[in-house]
Amino acid sequence: MSDDTRALANGLQKHDPDLLDRLIEQHQHRLYRYLVFLTGNAALAEDLFQETWIRVLERGGQYNGKSKFESWLFAIARNLVIDASRRKKMASLEEMGDPENETSYDPPDEGAASALQMLVSRENAQSVQLSLLKIPAYYREVLVLRFHEELGLEEIAAVTATPISTVKSRLYRGLTALKTALAEGAA
Repeated sequence: MSDDTRALANGLQKHDPDLLDRLIEQHQHRLYRYLVFLTGNAALAEDLFQETWIRVLERGGQYNGKSKFESWLFAIARNLVIDASRRKKMASLEEMGDPENETSYDPPDEGAASALQMLVSRENAQSVQLSLLKIPAYYREVLVLRFHEELGLEEIAAVTATPISTVKSRLYRGLTALKTALAEGAA
């Protein structure tokens, strides 16, 4: 275990408020984006975002440093999404939500040089986001973790509590489903 990981685990065990502030600042955008993509509902994502950090504060002593902090954080968030879906009388994450009833979070593209490039980039991003909402949640989750959050396959397996072979097949099938959804959207 590295010194940083050990210090992080010790700080979480001691409920260090400064450490929590730094962690929130460091991971807030990725966590919120993950929750929005997973739920397809910005209001629910905000509630789950707050609940995730409350859980981190309450259960910080459970973080042992054997995995990356962000994997542990995303696993907490994922479990809260599953709990929320059960409260809605849904059987599982795979059956979650109608993707067409909410608009998704669209972060601004600050790197585009011109207004035209920004417009084209935004339209492409919206197209991908809308297409993501058309594919099953279990594919969407793996795609978001891999390409938006840039987690490795082993980390995704840890977050989703599934075998790496399942992650690989969901990634492959998710890309195929996304490609189909994008083609249908363009037609």
